[in-house]
Amino acid sequence: MITTNNAQGQISYKDNYGRNFLSPTLTETLKKVRHYVSITALTVAFSQSAFAQNYQASTVDKPLKIVNITELEKEASKSMEKGAFGYVRGGAENEQSLRENTDSFDKKYIEPRILAGLNAKDIDMTTSLFGIPLSIPIIQAPMAAHGLAHVDGELATARGMIQAGSIPSLSTYSNKTIEEVAQATGAGNPFFFQLYMSKNDAFNRFTIDRAKKSGAKAIILTVDAPVGGYREDDVRNDFKFPLGFANLEAFLATQNDGTKSGEGLGISEIFAQAKQNFTPEDITYVKKLSGLPVIVKGVQSPKDVDIAIKAGADAIWVSNHGGRQLGSAPATIDILPAIAKKVNKRVPIIFDGGVRRGSHVFKALASGADIVAVGRPIFYGLHLGGAQGVNSVMDLFKKELSINMMLAGTRNIKAVQKSKLLTEADFK
Repeated sequence: MITTNNAQGQISYKDNYGRNFLSPTLTETLKKVRHYVSITALTVAFSQSAFAQNYQASTVDKPLKIVNITELEKEASKSMEKGAFGYVRGGAENEQSLRENTDSFDKKYIEPRILAGLNAKDIDMTTSLFGIPLSIPIIQAPMAAHGLAHVDGELATARGMIQAGSIPSLSTYSNKTIEEVAQATGAGNPFFFQLYMSKNDAFNRFTIDRAKKSGAKAIILTVDAPVGGYREDDVRNDFKFPLGFANLEAFLATQNDGTKSGEGLGISEIFAQAKQNFTPEDITYVKKLSGLPVIVKGVQSPKDVDIAIKAGADAIWVSNHGGRQLGSAPATIDILPAIAKKVNKRVPIIFDGGVRRGSHVFKALASGADIVAVGRPIFYGLHLGGAQGVNSVMDLFKKELSINMMLAGTRNIKAVQKSKLLTEADFK
């Protein structure tokens, strides 16, 4: 929760474990990055930042009363700018993958167990990833442009996730810099950095180095977006990003290679700057350059598992980019069991795609996932409630997952993972 506001304009926050942390000041951020860009150039970049433009994002910071995520999405649609909401909500082509990501959870059933001898206080949702303790097996999926939802953007998201006892994941295409977000998480608290590799390797080296020195605990290497999916909401709304991407702006302050900051561009123009011809060597390269665990995000076929692991992947992230890339890709919950079988517990499996309920988290864990990631619901919570809204979303998932675990007779996450889900075939 928010506790104080000091003379420097910093806000003091307390997470669910009683740990205190401060929001960054502009001065502190500039000090952090002085090894990469000149102070003068960065000052200009910040003064001309996208947040000084006319785009009006939410300024609310309050806990939310959430009945369910579907209603939360509807509420967010009422106040978020139409193009921005369409960009966040929308999927590729006729949105088959987007719909089926969520709908396919309903093909699977949790077996009720009534004589397990559990009390509510016995339910243990804690787990860990790369040795990082988590209060719940849910982390934030990386998403671009949180400034579309809230003026504090990724800073508020990070604070909310830390308050929830989880891990924020910062996108390359964020509206706040790596250094700012690192300070917002608080000393000693974890965050992951998601990398969209650029065609310009100088950007890759510059950005990975900043992430490492800022304390990122892992690099999420996204490999499922060599081009942007055909997203009809963006076409219909002629959506252009009203805000620049801070990490691109930081690089441009050091050298102008023609890279565009993102402001005034569509998603296809952004992806056109990114690397397209991914190979296993890219995984090896990023791992060597960063010295950090590398999570390969965008795995959708068992055929890619061995290739990724042999190249050095420290975790496999099963994802179809929220149904935003290949419009006819299968629902991730449907392909998860086959991928988990191929992984065979060699590395952790992170899963995302259509997660809107605590029961969805349970089903993903029972289908082979070790960690579940959530995207859009966190974005909606950010818009409607800032950092506290993000924490409210996580609280809803905690409440629902706890109830599902209790009614399924599963004491802890390992017990959930050992559960056998039922299908229609079991009832014949």
